Amino acid sequence: MTKTYFVTGASGAVGSAIVPLLCKDAETRVRLLLRAKSDAHLVERLEELFRFWAFAPGHPARDQIEALRGDAAEPRFGLDESAYARLCADTTHVIHCAATVRMNETLDEARHSAVGSANAVLAFARQLAAAGTLQKIDFVSTVGIAGKRPGALPERWIDEPREFHNTYEQSKAEAEVLVRKAIEDEKLPITVHRPSMVIGDSRTGKIIHFQIFYFICEFLSGRKTKGLYPDFGEVKLDVIPVDWVADSIVAASLDPTTAGRIFHLCSGPEQAPRLEELKAVVRAAYAAAGLDVPLGVRLPRGIFALLPRLAGLFAPPDKRRALLTLPIYLDYLADRQGFENTRHRQWRESQGERFPLWRDYIDPVLRTYLQQRKAR
Repeated sequence: MTKTYFVTGASGAVGSAIVPLLCKDAETRVRLLLRAKSDAHLVERLEELFRFWAFAPGHPARDQIEALRGDAAEPRFGLDESAYARLCADTTHVIHCAATVRMNETLDEARHSAVGSANAVLAFARQLAAAGTLQKIDFVSTVGIAGKRPGALPERWIDEPREFHNTYEQSKAEAEVLVRKAIEDEKLPITVHRPSMVIGDSRTGKIIHFQIFYFICEFLSGRKTKGLYPDFGEVKLDVIPVDWVADSIVAASLDPTTAGRIFHLCSGPEQAPRLEELKAVVRAAYAAAGLDVPLGVRLPRGIFALLPRLAGLFAPPDKRRALLTLPIYLDYLADRQGFENTRHRQWRESQGERFPLWRDYIDPVLRTYLQQRKAR
């Protein structure tokens, strides 16, 4: 039976890893929602993705993919009435990955992205369900909905009040409230996926964008702070390779028994690397790549927290922004948090999948980043 997927966020880290997996089934059609200034710009953006996926002209997967110009946060995804009606006519699966991962947006801006897109996806799902075509929805959230909640976050809905590090986390938590209501009150077949910090492919290190983890690696190398570090203690950083995340989401989209469940796509409290361990691996990788790595000096956290603000007053303009954003990430790295993933691990292992361990994939991830960094 032909499946027709509608995918938001295909140009992001997770979405760009999902699409090639969907195209492995020659009977699957994939419609991508992409932002573009014009139809010509839409073609350019799709061609950029084809190059990333190594879908050269003549590759059969090109015929499976259609790009639509729109915006996931707008009603009807910003599509005109006829395009939206065509989308509603035969879509069987929805994978919602679109997100604006910025930590410094206003709450209204963050809500427009996260809550607006959740509303648009759920409205679309209701129409598909009414038409009888809907089989599955996979909704990508984040473990960040935990905010500053202490302890390990369970794979369940979070009712307790909590503070958030930023508007991104708060808006994603608010979007989950809408999704929960749709699952419980309307019985829509939705699986919620909460990834942790997504990094490159576990085999090749490949990823479409170098995001937060790679900024943290620059910090851990010591090159941004002249070798000065806070005392990390036992704090861990939960990371997960993008191929594991994409594989899990695609597998869930094909498994109706996952509807109504919450999966944490993360390393978990036991397997996440300690920052001190990760720091040593990062520094060794930078040195092996021929980059100068300063001697490390550990400072008490309170003293170190003052340095970015003080240095920002005197640093050149091109360095000031990076220094002033460092406290945002230090706020994350100060938390003693963890994210339970027992249900997700058990489900994947029941399919014969082996859970990835960070020491097995960190080398290709860092090597690919440093090679591309050097080439820039």
